[in-house]
Amino acid sequence: HVQLVESGGGSVQAGGSLRLSCVVNGDTLRRYCVAWFRQAPGKEREGVMGLDTDGSLSYKPGVKERFTISRDYDKNTLHLQMNNLKPEDTATYFCAADVDVPKRICSLMSPYTYWGQGTQVTVS
Repeated sequence: HVQLVESGGGSVQAGGSLRLSCVVNGDTLRRYCVAWFRQAPGKEREGVMGLDTDGSLSYKPGVKERFTISRDYDKNTLHLQMNNLKPEDTATYFCAADVDVPKRICSLMSPYTYWGQGTQVTVS
């Protein structure tokens, strides 16, 4: 049974930084396409950044220069480093994972089976 457990959200001023973490329990992170999504109040959930098992990156326009997605296989953990945060980045952030299989396309438009509980990021 795979579980994703997030941490690292908080409140920061514009221009500040936060690092979100997502521990994958129950399986090895190496098998998974992973991504970060966010949902602001009154808005639909949107993809922020995704990472294929081969390292291919997908991202929402406008965040690549400020956000970095990374994996720590030793700790089975996914990270999202967010720099130069803006008020419009305020949202609940979710990590997501899905087993990478042949011919699967890993992107922010792909379906994901496993989701974290969400962590709040507030930028003022």
